[in-house]
Amino acid sequence: MEFFVKSGSPEKQRSACIVAGVFEPRRLSAVAEQLDELSDGYISNLLRRGDLEGKAGQMLLLHQVPNVPSERVLLVGCGKERELDERQYKQIIAKTIKTLNETGSMEAVCFLTELHVKGRDTYWKVRQAVEAAQDSLYTFLQLKTKKDEPRRPLRKMVFNVSTRRELQEGEKAIEHAIAIAKGAKVTRDVANMPPNICNPLYLWEQAQQLGEQYEKITTDVVDEAKMAELGMNSYLTVGRGSENESMMSLIHYNGGEKDAAPIVFVGKGLTFDSGGISIKPGAGMDEMKYDMGGAATVLGLMHTIAALDLPLNVVGVLAGCENMPDGNAYRPGDVLTTMSGQTVEVLNTDAEGRLVLCDALTYVERYQPETVIDIATLTGACIVALGSFATGLMSQHNPLAHELLNASEQSSDRAWRLPLWDEYQELIESPFADIANVGGRAAGTITAGCFLARFTKKYNWAHLDIAGTAWNSGAKKGATGRPVPMLTQFLLNRSGLAHED
Repeated sequence: MEFFVKSGSPEKQRSACIVAGVFEPRRLSAVAEQLDELSDGYISNLLRRGDLEGKAGQMLLLHQVPNVPSERVLLVGCGKERELDERQYKQIIAKTIKTLNETGSMEAVCFLTELHVKGRDTYWKVRQAVEAAQDSLYTFLQLKTKKDEPRRPLRKMVFNVSTRRELQEGEKAIEHAIAIAKGAKVTRDVANMPPNICNPLYLWEQAQQLGEQYEKITTDVVDEAKMAELGMNSYLTVGRGSENESMMSLIHYNGGEKDAAPIVFVGKGLTFDSGGISIKPGAGMDEMKYDMGGAATVLGLMHTIAALDLPLNVVGVLAGCENMPDGNAYRPGDVLTTMSGQTVEVLNTDAEGRLVLCDALTYVERYQPETVIDIATLTGACIVALGSFATGLMSQHNPLAHELLNASEQSSDRAWRLPLWDEYQELIESPFADIANVGGRAAGTITAGCFLARFTKKYNWAHLDIAGTAWNSGAKKGATGRPVPMLTQFLLNRSGLAHED
């Protein structure tokens, strides 16, 4: 779909549809008032008859409104004017886009971006509108034999801004949003692929295809033979029960100064997690194809970075692996020697992600990175703590943690920081090894972060637990594309290309 921004009055818009807001109780927005005057009170008469109250999310599609040059007018309920916040704005935009897509309007001019949203400017409103539009229209149809698509889908969306002075920030918002949506779509497509297609080799193939698209990207892979040479025994052990070879795919984006230290993103890529010998319950096990959500995020993020041509050096690591029960699978009670030399007692083979990540985090020391961020669907405890609304953030480096939290607020892709106090480290002590791979039930998300922290002493590091945010369950089952928006905002801020309020 194409997106544009313009500044114009509604009476001059010759479009398939004009979108205008109505507040409770039956209060016309400024644009709706202009349309009402143009139509000699046609709209206000409809509202007085009770056709639309203005409650958030209500839709009223009008055809051939008198004296209005557009074919249709879509009135959108926006709730109480003083209570319009960012969450409600995004929900309204998403429903508007879905409605337009079903009406046969192949193009539309939307004036909702002129509404006042608490604490948010034009850049934010336009960017969120584009992201919400792309998100609401996303479908995964690659494996369906019959594709039910709209006969006349929405193809062009124009967002109106109040003044011509705002056009530049609106255009920047569209540029950023399209790149973010592109990365989020890659993330969703890869994560939604079934595990009989999406295995570690598939991740490596996706990385190679990305490298073929952009001159600034080169790729490499660490296969099992190389892992054995490097002493990545922990990583290798997790994949030992699978017939699919473990592969760590490396994506190098060289957009900054030649000698500038890179920012490294490490994504957990468990393309299927059965739990191993500590096998998971059968109910919902199909969703364990999403245990590579971290790797999918990194892959999508690298697409976004390349599309934006950011002036940074970035390394993306897709830590591909599959955790299966087998006669050769690792066992509770095993003691592993990691690439760092530290030993780990396995208490639960379903706490495998940290055993893969710890070796990947040691491997990336060779880049002498400026920053390392790992992204992982690591713990069910994170879902218990934060639900599906916020990504869990842990870091021992306060400036980095604050950067990420700020980026999460700017992008409306929320994160919440959890502590990594020394007291929690005591919960993963082992009588037989340097560290146990799990603690008890208490603070499970934090103790997983504490485990990883022991392998990140040589650089500034943050851990994002996306177990609750990477995908939705139930009727709307599917990958979300998070936290691509937050991480893109983090990089925009680092590169100096972010929009200034």
